[in-house]
Amino acid sequence: MTRFRKTLMGTALAGAAALLAQVAGAEEPQRGGTLHFVVPDEPPSFDGHRETTFAAVHPIAPFYSLLVRVNPDNPSSTTDFVCDLCTEMAKPEDGGKRYTFQIREGVEFHDGTPLTAHDIVATFQKIIDPPEGVGSARKQYFEMVESVSAPDDKTVVFQLKYASGAFMPALANPFNYVYSKAKLDEDPHWYEKNILGTGPFKFTDRQAGASMSGERYENYHFEGRPYLDGWQATFAPKQSVRVQAIRGDRAAIEFRGFPPKSRDDLKEALGDQITVQESDWNCLLIVTPNQKRKPMDDARVRKALTLAIDRWGGSEYLSEIAIVKTVGGIAFPGHPLAATKEELQEMAGYWPDIERSRAEAKRLLEEAGYAGGLDIVMNNREIDQPYKIVGTWLIDQWRQVGIRATQEVRPTGPFYDQLRTKKEWDVSLEFNCQTIVNPLLDVSKYISEDKSGSQYGGYIDRELDEMFEEMNRAPEEEKQREIMRAYEKRILDEQVHSMITLWWYRIVPHRSYVKGWKISPSHYINQDLSNVWLDKSLM
Repeated sequence: MTRFRKTLMGTALAGAAALLAQVAGAEEPQRGGTLHFVVPDEPPSFDGHRETTFAAVHPIAPFYSLLVRVNPDNPSSTTDFVCDLCTEMAKPEDGGKRYTFQIREGVEFHDGTPLTAHDIVATFQKIIDPPEGVGSARKQYFEMVESVSAPDDKTVVFQLKYASGAFMPALANPFNYVYSKAKLDEDPHWYEKNILGTGPFKFTDRQAGASMSGERYENYHFEGRPYLDGWQATFAPKQSVRVQAIRGDRAAIEFRGFPPKSRDDLKEALGDQITVQESDWNCLLIVTPNQKRKPMDDARVRKALTLAIDRWGGSEYLSEIAIVKTVGGIAFPGHPLAATKEELQEMAGYWPDIERSRAEAKRLLEEAGYAGGLDIVMNNREIDQPYKIVGTWLIDQWRQVGIRATQEVRPTGPFYDQLRTKKEWDVSLEFNCQTIVNPLLDVSKYISEDKSGSQYGGYIDRELDEMFEEMNRAPEEEKQREIMRAYEKRILDEQVHSMITLWWYRIVPHRSYVKGWKISPSHYINQDLSNVWLDKSLM
């Protein structure tokens, strides 16, 4: 076991002490009841292949199945994958370049049509090579895949260009909802506005701006599950509303996470009626400069922006009031491929002397022709945690070097429209939130615009593309780490294509009667709710 896995496991075990006590007591899951939970935002669309937000997971994942998934009983693992729609995990063949999956018999979509291997092939073809005009946020995860095919109704074959340890984590990504080939053939955009899966719950209702709900699917392919009769998700953008909903027992949980003070307030008010689970979080806010718009096409201006940010001081302050905490680079902190503190401090924006850093920022602005200061527009998302809090902090950081930022805060739909299409902003606060901790895939966001499904800075950098592919082909961790350092330095220091703010820290306080759910370093994993049950003796 590597040092990273030991650290990750230790964090998960410490954060889930109450759950471990529950398991030790061998509690028997109870059937029945409706789980009420709150979600900070609504999904921009229902298509998991297109979206990258938790809002397309928490109220959507319960309707869908995956080919393979992270073990729901061990969601913090980076290597423990189990079948969902397959019968057993495929073993690598052809030197690790071919994987053959046998598909479960008797699985049906919620409209009664049978699922076949051809549905799974159509799903992954849409993800890997989407039709023109169809978005796919994770197509770059499958750079190693040459083809996916179905020789018959019950067999799926993935042929790879080269063996890669990144393939199985890519396959198990929780956004890879399995769709109906018939619906995709009818309209590749169909799933953006409609729901039809084979998951543990059937769609029952959606009230735009208010809620979404599901009921137990009686023909679910895992016998005896789900335990719940159903669930209802209430959309509540304001953190105070979500906290009060849990405090007043109008909701039992919010799966994303609260800041430390909210945790403490709930524990003080409700005592043992609240259980708290905590974990490091494979998620961070980034500042993306729009390089197709002046002055962000000037690397000196981009570097001045990052040099103005006091990440070390900001971590101490913001970690008390927001769901952010750790200073890091592009790879998950603590992972063997992540930069050490000493390596970070060699890059622009991470120097330990903030006064020196800001003096250099002012010099670069003057050199670029902005001695009198610079006015910029920042696109941001209308969610308190941590978007608006971090956005307000950034405005103050930039003000200290003469950069005057106007923050334009938008609901999720218009926010994404600006981010992806309209581009009427100089910088945008966005995120790189990933699932299974695997930096080889997680850093794919930063490759060229025409290769990445989620790079919004508008740049083409073939040197980065070459390093990304070389890193994924390299079998030795030492070589991967060497390339990762060069890749990171080019992104954050030499070209400043992106600016990392702080990595997040996940705190989930929930009503103690919610059982069977385990926290992970991702707010996307383990969200189909098939294992969740309610202890009615505690309600």
